Amino acid sequence: MEKKLEYPFDVTYLMKNKKKIRRKLLENESLLEKNIAILGGSTTSEIKNMLEIFLLNYGIKPNFYESEYNQYYEDAVFGNEELDSFNPDIIYIHTTNRNIKEYPVIYDSKEEVNEKLESEYTKFKKIWEKLFEKFNATIIQNNFEYPFYRLFGNKDASDIHGRTNFITRLNQKFYDYANEEKNFFINDINYVSSCYGLDKWANQFYWHMYKYAMEVPAIPYLSFNLANIIKSIYGKNKKAFVLDLDNTIWGGIVGDDGVENLSLGPEVPSGQVYLEFQNYLKAHKDLGIILNIDSKNEHENAIAGLKHPAGTLRPEDFIIIKANWNPKNLNVKEIAEELNLGADSFVFVDDNPAERKIVENYIEGIATPEIDVPENYIKIIDHNGYFEMTNFSEEDLKKNESYKDNAKRSQMMSTFDNYEDYLHSLKMKAEISTFKSIYLERISQLTNKSNQFNLTTKRYSLADIEAVNENDNYIKIYGKLEDMFGDNGVISVVIGEIKNQEELHIDLWIMSCRVLKRNMEFAMMDILVKKAQERGIKTIYGYYYPTIKNKMVNNFYNLQGFEEISCDDQGNKKYKLDISKGYINKNNVIEVNE
Repeated sequence: MEKKLEYPFDVTYLMKNKKKIRRKLLENESLLEKNIAILGGSTTSEIKNMLEIFLLNYGIKPNFYESEYNQYYEDAVFGNEELDSFNPDIIYIHTTNRNIKEYPVIYDSKEEVNEKLESEYTKFKKIWEKLFEKFNATIIQNNFEYPFYRLFGNKDASDIHGRTNFITRLNQKFYDYANEEKNFFINDINYVSSCYGLDKWANQFYWHMYKYAMEVPAIPYLSFNLANIIKSIYGKNKKAFVLDLDNTIWGGIVGDDGVENLSLGPEVPSGQVYLEFQNYLKAHKDLGIILNIDSKNEHENAIAGLKHPAGTLRPEDFIIIKANWNPKNLNVKEIAEELNLGADSFVFVDDNPAERKIVENYIEGIATPEIDVPENYIKIIDHNGYFEMTNFSEEDLKKNESYKDNAKRSQMMSTFDNYEDYLHSLKMKAEISTFKSIYLERISQLTNKSNQFNLTTKRYSLADIEAVNENDNYIKIYGKLEDMFGDNGVISVVIGEIKNQEELHIDLWIMSCRVLKRNMEFAMMDILVKKAQERGIKTIYGYYYPTIKNKMVNNFYNLQGFEEISCDDQGNKKYKLDISKGYINKNNVIEVNE
């Protein structure tokens, strides 16, 4: 990833070198291609340019449709052939407080103010409904930034005639809609403009000269915030922290200063800063973000520090603790291997610039935020949007427990000489069934997070999954797995398209790395074949498209009994399995409930 595209930005460098950065990022051959329509209520050309390089940095190659100036309503409600044929995956509506037509005036009654509020909201709701009706797309809508002046002074926020009050109420209507519609997200420019500085954001020169609704140097901040939503939709979020200890989550060096002399807790200002950072990290753990330690320390000293009476992080909050004197990049690689996650899933947080540079140079794709003083740790990590939340499922809440259960399984496995005996001892039970509405959000999330056990590397938004679920021309199954140690939740998905009535072509086959080598793939195959036979299918076709991350499944279809029928120069393979003459189930260790 391009370091210059992480917060804090050098805006002058980005604006000056965006074409060069774009050319470099386009050298990546494994980009996920998506169509993004920008419907703008003001000038959007530079927003599009900056959005493109941020998305390329996340591994997403955008193709753009850009509306004519201030034609967002016409494009959405009345449509045009160019937008229709573009078939967008994402529709971004870039409107600002400049696009609010009817603000209250002092002579308006309460009823008249409410009518204006409802009229503005109805205009936007009509836009969203028309777009949802026409396109199987995800919509991202700006909320509204506060006005650059307050006619009533401080009372502008509380009086119903104030623009600040009006915008606050209109924003809340947008939020209520977002909470009801799962394929609709808010790009929070109200927050971004506040962080940037509203006076600078609303620089009048850029509006009157170029019809940009914010000053041009603010555009990278808006575009980055928008890019974080899109990369989250398509599963490009980070999944875990790897944390240093000394002078990172507490002040001081535990091995030299002793636990009692660490700066941590409410007694001194510096201790309060580290305590607040620990609280921030622990809140991420509650969201399902995995916490790990990579510290140059004696193990017992590290554990003692984590038991500091004023701290909130405890040893049990971490999945893996590497406290030793090995190079930190080697520790990170070991953590990734033990968790069965790609190294690019991690955010490495260390106060030492030299350690960050070593890890960054040796581990491709890992994030190494440039934290400086402890007072800025939270701001820098948070503004980078590593863990942007778009979809959140019950499985996320259980994720840390699930990884701990995996550690118990590994310990238990070491006591068996025969692997199949070990699998039987787990007393596994699976629920494998056609998609259910209650799991669609988790299924979409899984399709976007699974990289290693992902045969075709396709990504599905929630809107895509909903469309597949409603289409009877697909066979679509999910798998849940539990055992004596716990419930893993939905961990596998297969989607196959029926063609020519007798052929099933597998578009997607994914599985969480948490359940690798436990025969779940065979259980899924058994049910897939059964459902295919019920539909009169005679031949199943499978596809494998190689990437850097999914090499572990390059012979998956061979193990399932498929015949390889083609392979091109890029290693893309096509397989087939004749099920017309019968099929023998392969799973014999998992009790399956359909």
